[in-house]
Amino acid sequence: MKNIVFARVDDRLIHGEVVTAWTPSYSINHIIIIDDVVASDPFQKRILKALAPTKVRVDAFTTEEGIVELNKPFNEKERVLLLTKTPITYAKLVEGGIELPQVNLGGMGIRGERQPFVKNVACDKEEIEAIRQMVEKGIHVFYQLVPEQRLIEITNLL
Repeated sequence: MKNIVFARVDDRLIHGEVVTAWTPSYSINHIIIIDDVVASDPFQKRILKALAPTKVRVDAFTTEEGIVELNKPFNEKERVLLLTKTPITYAKLVEGGIELPQVNLGGMGIRGERQPFVKNVACDKEEIEAIRQMVEKGIHVFYQLVPEQRLIEITNLL
C-alpha cells in the first residue's frame, strides 16, 4: 500500500494551509486527490497541479481508481498527502481495503444539508455517519486547521 502519511478532508483541496502548513510539516512529496468530479476534469486537475508546491507530484483519481492506486506497493521515499472533499470518500476507501491510521477534518463549508459540526467543519447526516463508521473501525478522526493548532477530538461530537 502507498505510504499515506497524512489524510485530510478539505473542500478546497490544495490551497494555502495545505501548501504552507501540512505539506512541509509531513515532508510531503506526492499529493493524491480522490474525487470523482476532479478526476474527470482536466482543467481542475491542471489548476490543482499548478497550486501545489514545487517538486510535489499531484494526481487525481476517482474513488475506484484511488483504491487501485493506493494499493500499489509501499515506497518509503514516497510521502503521500491524501485529500478528499468529504469523509464519505474516506469511508468508501476504507470499505475498499485502504488502511488509514487517521483522518483530519479541515475546511468543510456549509452547503446543501450541511450543518455546523465543529469549528469551520459542517457535515450532513451522511458525512457524520461516514465519520462514525471510520471511528468504529479504529480510525482516529479529528479536527485541526493547521499543525500548530490544538487538535480537537470529534468522538464526543458524534
